Amino acid sequence: MSSSTSSPTATALLAEARHLTDAILGDWATRLECEIPGANGAALGYALRGPGKRVRPALLISAYRAVGGRDDAIAGVAAAVEAVHTYSLVHDDLPCMDDDDYRRGRATTHRQFDVATATRAGFLLVPVAARMLVGGVAALGLDPETLGRMASVLFRAGGAEGMVGGQWLDLAAEQRVVELPELTAIHRGKTGALIRAACELGGMAGQGDPDTIGALSAYGDEIGVAFQIADDVLDCTGTSAQLGKTAGRDEALAKSTYVRLLGIERAREEALVLADRAVARLDAAGLPSSALAALADYIVTRNS
Repeated sequence: MSSSTSSPTATALLAEARHLTDAILGDWATRLECEIPGANGAALGYALRGPGKRVRPALLISAYRAVGGRDDAIAGVAAAVEAVHTYSLVHDDLPCMDDDDYRRGRATTHRQFDVATATRAGFLLVPVAARMLVGGVAALGLDPETLGRMASVLFRAGGAEGMVGGQWLDLAAEQRVVELPELTAIHRGKTGALIRAACELGGMAGQGDPDTIGALSAYGDEIGVAFQIADDVLDCTGTSAQLGKTAGRDEALAKSTYVRLLGIERAREEALVLADRAVARLDAAGLPSSALAALADYIVTRNS
């Protein structure tokens, strides 16, 4: 798939998302370092300032704009999603999980500090995300009922029905080969749930109608799985320097992956099919899709 030359580029969309979101994450990092003295506050600041692509904030902001939203205060909601994602990375890297030393081009939080401190930082990021969400929704002038619905979407996606449940299943699938339907179910939770939630939250913040939010959710569901397939391919084909994390970890941990089941080329093809299907969901609903199409294209063709 490809984007029109008149369409926004993924590079520009991601740069804007970093600009808007990182300002809020940085403010919160400084605030938490003051509120929580010692290593715990320092670890929170370290995690929140971690450089990243900001794909989820870019998807959320683009979904918000697709339904007519224009207020840059949407960055507060985007930062809340990124905080939940950051918590997942801090815990995912722990020795009891994937035991990784390198993330986002620098030492993982437990290597920079210690396991106990990183574990606490991950847990503390969840209420921090809630506070960010409250502030973001208030800045947009949305009502408490909308806040409640948005909180439910975000934290269900981040919990046992989504990201955490998917991580449990992913760990349970190590050292064995699972079939494609089971693997897809794992990653609809582990990776896809928060991506889908980001798209839904953008639509909700822009006060889209239920059918519109449903189309954004369907887009997010497809592109969330495509994101994981692209990650599986990159783990096999990229370098640690490219990825900002240790390459080859899936094979070292004997994880079930799309590459293991399909091979590199078929996995790439499947990701492209899902990306096209995701954009078709938007087109069928009559939603402006140029920004979200550019991000879908980026997600399945990126090299990091």
